[in-house]
Amino acid sequence: MRFWILKILAKQVWQNTIKSRSTKVLIVLFNTLLMFSVFTGYFTMKNHHENTEHYHTKVREGWEKSPDKHPHRMAHYGYVAFRENYPLSFFDFGMDSFLGNAVFLEAHRQNTVNFSEASFSSGLLRFGELSCALILQLLIPLLLIFWGFDLIAKERENGTLKILLTQAISWQELIWGKTLGLFTLSLTVLLPAFLLSALLIGLNMESHTGVEPLVRWVFLAFLYLIYTLIISLLVVFISAKSQSSKSALTQLIGCWLVFTLVLPKISQVVGQNLYHSPSKIEFDTAIEAELIKLGDSHNPNDPHFSALKDSLLKVYGVDSTHKLPFNYGGIVMQEGERLSAEVYNRHQKQLVRTYESQQDIVKKTAIINPFIAIKNISMALSGTDYANYQDFQKQTEAYRYQLAQHMNQLQIKLISNQKRKPTEKNYSISQKYWASFPDFEYRFLGLETVLKSEVYSLLAMAVWLLGLGFLVKSQERKFKA
Repeated sequence: MRFWILKILAKQVWQNTIKSRSTKVLIVLFNTLLMFSVFTGYFTMKNHHENTEHYHTKVREGWEKSPDKHPHRMAHYGYVAFRENYPLSFFDFGMDSFLGNAVFLEAHRQNTVNFSEASFSSGLLRFGELSCALILQLLIPLLLIFWGFDLIAKERENGTLKILLTQAISWQELIWGKTLGLFTLSLTVLLPAFLLSALLIGLNMESHTGVEPLVRWVFLAFLYLIYTLIISLLVVFISAKSQSSKSALTQLIGCWLVFTLVLPKISQVVGQNLYHSPSKIEFDTAIEAELIKLGDSHNPNDPHFSALKDSLLKVYGVDSTHKLPFNYGGIVMQEGERLSAEVYNRHQKQLVRTYESQQDIVKKTAIINPFIAIKNISMALSGTDYANYQDFQKQTEAYRYQLAQHMNQLQIKLISNQKRKPTEKNYSISQKYWASFPDFEYRFLGLETVLKSEVYSLLAMAVWLLGLGFLVKSQERKFKA
């Protein structure tokens, strides 16, 4: 292919399209929509961050200032962990609005993450929010279809296509030249939004994230450009294969509907039917049933804990738990916490595997649907996919377990084994012991981990671009003027 030919054809597409008044109106309209979505997303993210910081500070102050008390009571007093938004979440809301933002952490119980944005919103949220990513994924392809459906089909109808081909221009040069012209037009909409987003990310960089959000943004912007190039090439290719502009437009609208509505919905339904996930009640019931079989720390006659007591009495050579050199109740609570955490983690891992299997069905359709590929990559890099949410759950559960066992250790070491008389005050320890307990700090998934999780989607986009390029070359002799 000759570059100067491609340049001439691309310039022709630009000049013929940009002079239209409707094109200028669409460029202004889309830029306005994108700017609006970027700003609203950014200020929503900042507001969420401020609220999270405010309530996090109040929770920490309440924890540190809690008066002297029994450490087991402090374990049930609990802690609240808040889920922070990743600095790129303003660009792609992903699943954030439907996932919880705060979780109450206490001994013996693994509570769900609650207070999602959707729980405080109307049912209209089901139709999606106007994010920059949504516009780029759904509406930009429509814009490219409007601009490019007749780029070659119209020339065939007007009889100018034969003239072009008689001037020693190959079909490959024609299709790629028109594609580059259409892609260049799309930059009038993409670049302003990209530059504004990069500026806001730069202003919002924090010490615990460093420059990684900006690096992620470079990846994301590049992949959206590849996605736009794929759609541009597909539009021009179908225009070249169609006998009329009307036929090309019909086929392209059909492709858009299949890619954005039909395939995603079908893959979700197939995934849910192939891999059934339990309800919240079924999940909790299964855990409770297994815990009862293993041992009940609140039942003094439970076989597991009776065996634990007998073994301790034998090791220390005493005949009563009150004669042990440590608080026996703390040992029981420690063992109960270990058992409940093991059971919960096992069931939780199984549930996560089920969800991942459901999502894999959707992910696999990326090889036939570039919309799914860019959607998955966009959510992952923006920190708004399920993997990031699951990582938050894992970190909060690890913190909850550490907190509960720390309080059990305080009870074992600092609380006397002797019972108090009814007239005496209950045992308590100084609040300095929990005031010094470290705060919860959520760490976002690293870029390397995110990219590894989306290798299939990245490969799918590469397959689409290379596949369309190969298709253009292989079909060259079958095109008709």
